[in-house]
Amino acid sequence: MLAELSRRDLVPAIWLPAFAQRAERERARWRLYLVRKRSSLKHRIHAQLLAFGHACPVSDLFGRAGRELLGRLDLPEPWRGGVEAALQMIADLDRQIAGIDRELRALGADHRYVPLLMSAPGIAWVLGYTIGAEIGDIARFSCPATLCGYTGLCPRVYQSGSTDRRGPLTHAGPRCLRWALMEAATHACRHPVYRARYQRTKARLGRQRGPKVAQVDIAGAWPRRSGTCSPATSPLLR
Repeated sequence: MLAELSRRDLVPAIWLPAFAQRAERERARWRLYLVRKRSSLKHRIHAQLLAFGHACPVSDLFGRAGRELLGRLDLPEPWRGGVEAALQMIADLDRQIAGIDRELRALGADHRYVPLLMSAPGIAWVLGYTIGAEIGDIARFSCPATLCGYTGLCPRVYQSGSTDRRGPLTHAGPRCLRWALMEAATHACRHPVYRARYQRTKARLGRQRGPKVAQVDIAGAWPRRSGTCSPATSPLLR
């Protein structure tokens, strides 16, 4: 039966990334993993300060002034030892992330998609490398709609007869790709290219759902090649 279906071209082909593309994804994902671990440690230190009623008068608790403040705080044990250990792990993670950043910057300069992606509002070289690595070969997508479906930033569709309803996001495809697009949308919504569209969507959906849905709309805008997409969209999809 499988042979007959294959002869009639009824079995869809599966795209598997090459070893080099898997290595690109692993570099970007490992950096994201380390950044999340660093953020978790920082949140833990902030929680310890709140638990003992200590204010945070500095804008960056982990800058020079913030670390001097942490050194002057009188915390009892074992909380004091936990804060010091967390600061040491944050410093070690900073060194590892800085090394990965240098590697990604050097590799992104020769990547065929990163310079083009960086021309889109909200995308710098880290997000550009992550998006390019997660997409892989752009030629495997027949149209922008399939690329948008791969990102998982499109709603589920429930159709039956004349009924057509939209549900929550599909969340298909790599999670790192959705994260990178949402991070880019957070900055792109303030750019003149997307600001008007973001404000219209936010005002239409209200204060509770508007901002989040408007960011999702901006994140999926360039894969859909809509009227307000970046000029980088068209040559990328070609």
